[in-house]
Amino acid sequence: MTDLVAVAHGTADPRGIRVVHDLVREMARQAPGVAISLGFVDLNLPALPELMRRVVADSNEAVVVPLLLSSGYHVYVDVAAEVDRYPGQVHAAAALGPDPVLADILADRLGDLSRVDHVVLAAAGSSDPRALLDCSETARMLSRRIDRPVQVGYLSGVGERLPAVLARTPGRVAVATYLLAPGFFEKLIHRHARGHLISPPLGADPRLAALALRRFTCISTGRVDPRSTRQTIVPGVSGSLSRTPPVVPHISRASLPA
Repeated sequence: MTDLVAVAHGTADPRGIRVVHDLVREMARQAPGVAISLGFVDLNLPALPELMRRVVADSNEAVVVPLLLSSGYHVYVDVAAEVDRYPGQVHAAAALGPDPVLADILADRLGDLSRVDHVVLAAAGSSDPRALLDCSETARMLSRRIDRPVQVGYLSGVGERLPAVLARTPGRVAVATYLLAPGFFEKLIHRHARGHLISPPLGADPRLAALALRRFTCISTGRVDPRSTRQTIVPGVSGSLSRTPPVVPHISRASLPA
């Protein structure tokens, strides 16, 4: 049996940690036959390398599923390192985005847009241009979904920053929060976009859990996801994720509270 190792970014905000745990619990609820663990690439424990050592010792094969909205440093460097460390045993799925499911959730979080002319997709950002391409594709999907122009404003990294995008966007503007959970970047969005309609983060939506499980299934069965805009295997990725601080326990199905 192939184990699923979900990996999230990590946050010092307890609200964000609760959302990640709730999402993994929802994944476990939807796939009761799959052994699921949760690790982090930053700020929280268990760090991915430590978790992978335990999982590989207990299981012959595992798929790392990034609970990340685009493929940047953590996918191409952190996750890839774990795949390289355990060749033939550890495999990597693509990040959750871009995918039409995310556009659907974003549209639902935005709600009534009858008085909105433009939407700005507020994304965490990355130093990797491939992550920016992923966010741009999500913006295109959301634009088609809500029938309004959507631009991307970043909170960090190399892309155009959110305040600058908001300043040059005419008319009535709403901000779509393209984050998994509350935390540092969510607070930045509210600081920069004060006075605008701001949607909540994606949260532990059952559709997001189903998407993560679809990423896992396609890798574990060797299939390509026909509904995705990309192959679910990230080209060149071999897997890894690291770092530490505030204690969050190892999550497996056995340790997930009801």
